[in-house]
Amino acid sequence: MKARLVARPDNMSGNSSADGPQDSQIVVPGDNLGQSGRFEAGHGVLIKNDTLLATKNGKLMVKDNVLTIEPLHTTYMPRPSDLVIGFVEGCTNNIWFIDIGAPFNAILPMSLGPSKASFGSTRQVLDIGEAILCRVQEVEETHSSVVTMKGMGLRKIVTGSVDEIDPHFVSYLSKNDKNLLREIKEESDCRIITTDNGRIWIDGDVSGIIKARNKLNNLSNNHRVLNDGGNV
Repeated sequence: MKARLVARPDNMSGNSSADGPQDSQIVVPGDNLGQSGRFEAGHGVLIKNDTLLATKNGKLMVKDNVLTIEPLHTTYMPRPSDLVIGFVEGCTNNIWFIDIGAPFNAILPMSLGPSKASFGSTRQVLDIGEAILCRVQEVEETHSSVVTMKGMGLRKIVTGSVDEIDPHFVSYLSKNDKNLLREIKEESDCRIITTDNGRIWIDGDVSGIIKARNKLNNLSNNHRVLNDGGNV
């Protein structure tokens, strides 16, 4: 069961001023954030009858009198050029349907697949349930997307382990703590590829994969607790 913090005086942090919204407090949809007055509504906040209301779960951020809500956990939304790991969920004679963890499955046309295939033989190239390393080529206004396996390093994943963690943590590792990721690779003697949709491919011997998975899971859990406003 997943526990979720709610906005209570004992789990709020940040500014202690009682006459307005508090920076970094945890809020849920419908929370009354006080009178608008000098404050403006940003992402995740609306003003109704001069009252500020939260419309999302997350951490309230106050900057230059603008209130925004930063989500604690996110659903992956594809963007062009994103590196992702997907799972084949279905196919037609010339298209594969790929689960990339987004609200809608992506499509992989035969022309963008890993190898040439005759019409109607898609399952001989990529079968249902198999994992692939691919890139998002385009995203439509409805957030449906097209992926490609044409590119350096893109391939079917046939060895190792694919794990899934919070995309926020993958972004944190990629942007802020590359040394930590390098250390995990060296300690486990594994190849580790992090992708933009929160999936990680770990390839190596069994003992190394287990060591890398445990380390990454512990770090991800600790990162989530800190973002939720708790202590590790």
